[in-house]
Amino acid sequence: MTYKVEKTEQEWREELGDRYSILRESATERPWSGALLDEKREGTYTCGACGAELFKSGAKFDSGSGWPSFFESVDPDAVELKIDNSLGMVRTEVVCGNCGSHLGHLFDDADQTPTGDRFCMNSLSLDFKEN
Repeated sequence: MTYKVEKTEQEWREELGDRYSILRESATERPWSGALLDEKREGTYTCGACGAELFKSGAKFDSGSGWPSFFESVDPDAVELKIDNSLGMVRTEVVCGNCGSHLGHLFDDADQTPTGDRFCMNSLSLDFKEN
């Protein structure tokens, strides 16, 4: 797929620093370690690589998983869903629809939300802009 923002892996590596392994190599941060897990202010969560808007604070909920969780993205095109067969299981990977950077995974186990979905995101894959 072609994304609006495209860079070489070397450019991404230089620009993202410590975030590179999560955003570009699909690593996962340790649960309960992310700075945005307990973020409660009103605002917008954006892609940590390209700044595209991904989630609104009103869609954030405490899933008890140890990662920031949302029940919907700002727009269906804000994220792209991909099949992830890594780690001996089938999951749905969530990447930024603007640059293709890895954000986390989507699960359908959030009965407490209006959609039943849990977008389980890495804090390091996101930035936060307060309203």
